[in-house]
Amino acid sequence: MNLRVWKWQFWQQIVLSLVLGVAVGAVINNTAADGSKIATDWLDPFGDVYVSLLKVVVVPLVFAAIVVSIGKLRNVGNVARLTGKTLGWFVITSAISTAVGLGVAFLINPGEGLGQLASEKTTTDPVTWTQVLHNLFPSNIVKAMAEGNVLGVVTFAVLFGAALVAVGERGERITALVDDLYGVMQKVVWWVVRLTPIGSFFLIGSVVATYGPSTLEPLAKFTGAIYLAVAVMLLIGYPILLRVFGRVSPLRFFRNSWPALQFAFVSSSSMATLPIAQRVQIERNGVQPEYASFAQPLGATIKFDGCGAIYPAVAAVFVAQYMNLHLGLADYLLIALAAVIGQLGTGGTPGPALVALTLTLTTVGLPLTAVGYLIAIDKIIDMARTALNVTGQIAIPVIVARSEKLLDEDLYNAPKGDLGTAPKEVPSTPREAVPVPA
Repeated sequence: MNLRVWKWQFWQQIVLSLVLGVAVGAVINNTAADGSKIATDWLDPFGDVYVSLLKVVVVPLVFAAIVVSIGKLRNVGNVARLTGKTLGWFVITSAISTAVGLGVAFLINPGEGLGQLASEKTTTDPVTWTQVLHNLFPSNIVKAMAEGNVLGVVTFAVLFGAALVAVGERGERITALVDDLYGVMQKVVWWVVRLTPIGSFFLIGSVVATYGPSTLEPLAKFTGAIYLAVAVMLLIGYPILLRVFGRVSPLRFFRNSWPALQFAFVSSSSMATLPIAQRVQIERNGVQPEYASFAQPLGATIKFDGCGAIYPAVAAVFVAQYMNLHLGLADYLLIALAAVIGQLGTGGTPGPALVALTLTLTTVGLPLTAVGYLIAIDKIIDMARTALNVTGQIAIPVIVARSEKLLDEDLYNAPKGDLGTAPKEVPSTPREAVPVPA
């Protein structure tokens, strides 16, 4: 066995980092008087730095990718049809996820038989349609970029890219510059991705050190319901959709997408996973780059099957049962509607799961004070929620690309290289000189 870890394949390095992180976290949790303080002082800073490095490249990467892809999408198919299909599948799978969440909640009854739980302080504001519109159409794009409102950045990038196409030759020079920016950001992303094993060690170590088995005991049924619902969608829901509608192998999909799903579970951040997910989509799943560069950022801003569908559905049932409140058929329909449509409101906001839950409880009229009971275990369940989020964000473009003949099936089914290696340099098409008006 080669003891030079830096020579191992990328996935092997990540597995080793996860094992070591769990071991170190368990030792801290079992031996230290205050494992959470040690995690906060010594593990969280390094894990946060890694996630911040990934997040800092997201906004320029998303902006450049969408602007460039808008022009190139004209060459691969009808832009309106591609967008409509993608959004349609987002809505359909969100509805399915919500139904799965409600079904599992009915089966497990997560809020029954509990005594008083410790409530942590949390401040939540109901999500309004005005907020959704503000997220979609920010008044200041620079402010939106600084605040991480990626949904607003996506909207502006679509408009900007469409305008560059509309002005013809005058837009080609700017498009060329944005294309170069995209190439630079991809290189930066690769440098950051190489730090994944180190970042994973600190991220998983902090979780294990902070949350011991005792944390899960009061809300074990609720945690189990979330993980069971996620497992149903991961192992049954999406495989059926991929096989029936995408006509691709679900096993190969999970093999190809594993690096992104693995990191999503550890980091609990769809946005931080976006650079890895986009590279996985293009290099391993074989989705045409022009479409993947458009669909992947869009999915990362409005597609949250875990946070925006399953979680609020299960949590709403939990809150109703815990507070001894009765929900009728109309209430469950409202939960489903709020979970599906409300995902637009979570785009570009911190804590999308909390925002989605607030919207759902407000819609049904359930007390928001109960939200504080669930915050204590939020990190534990957020790992599963985010893994499902990213699964949906990757699976839908595969299904759409397959139906539009934008999927390289040979690449999808072929043995894959190591994601830890540098991405292949794709020679750019020589550009004709554009005359500059005098």
